[in-house]
Amino acid sequence: MKTSISHLPESKQHELQRVTQLIVETVAPEKIILFGSYANGTWVEDRYTEGHITYEYISDYDLMVVTKAGEKRRDYEITDQIKNRLRFRVPVNVVTHDIEYVNRKLSEGQYFFTDIIKEGIILYDTGNMAFAVPKELSKEERKTIAQKDFDNWYFSAKEFLIDAKNAFQRRGFKNSIFYLHQSAERIYNTILLVFTGYKPKTHNLDRLRSLSKAFSPELYLIFPSNTKKEEYLFSLLERGYIDARYNNDFKISETELSVLIDRVNRLLHITAKICKQQIEGI
Repeated sequence: MKTSISHLPESKQHELQRVTQLIVETVAPEKIILFGSYANGTWVEDRYTEGHITYEYISDYDLMVVTKAGEKRRDYEITDQIKNRLRFRVPVNVVTHDIEYVNRKLSEGQYFFTDIIKEGIILYDTGNMAFAVPKELSKEERKTIAQKDFDNWYFSAKEFLIDAKNAFQRRGFKNSIFYLHQSAERIYNTILLVFTGYKPKTHNLDRLRSLSKAFSPELYLIFPSNTKKEEYLFSLLERGYIDARYNNDFKISETELSVLIDRVNRLLHITAKICKQQIEGI
């Protein structure tokens, strides 16, 4: 695997060194690998203003943290520990799995992991455990898998969006926002599966949105998080999974729900476009 990040600006090299140090101090991993745009040199930092609103798109640092064999902590617990330590201007996405899981997926040809091994940059390695030899899938095999995942998850996302719209028409706003959350979750999973073959075990929309970010700035900026109002709107969508069902004090207005339905509808259309392009290009 590659080991140098010398293609990055010095400031980013120092930042990644600090990120690596904090992760090692926090969870004592087996390996840390940089993948995605900062590994392949395609990262973006873009800021522009429309009217009185400033939009900012900054590529995330994407890191796979490989824990030791027999790790007792759950992956999400380790990820949360890491995220709680990292406070940088550039957002940090962390994918965490133990070495046995990663090696099993490499042996199966799971191309999210095989691509990371092929294109990623090792930032930290204890040297105690080696990666398995990756199984290479043919382009035809990858295309078949991606198309199957798209057909399954995109159809499910469309169905939940229809349910959200129907519940909205009945003024069942709590049911509507729950269905809308489910639609958004499936939209992000569609993108991740088509582009990487990987679906994390999480219902956290912010995490899914961050992991999908690299594949479409247009998609990410539907929920730009550049104002308190935008942050609140996205938080309502996130809370649709639990609070809308179990919290009697949860409230959402007709206007807020209408805006969110429109946003998720736009997510769906963009997803169809970029996923079809990706499948055709495999």
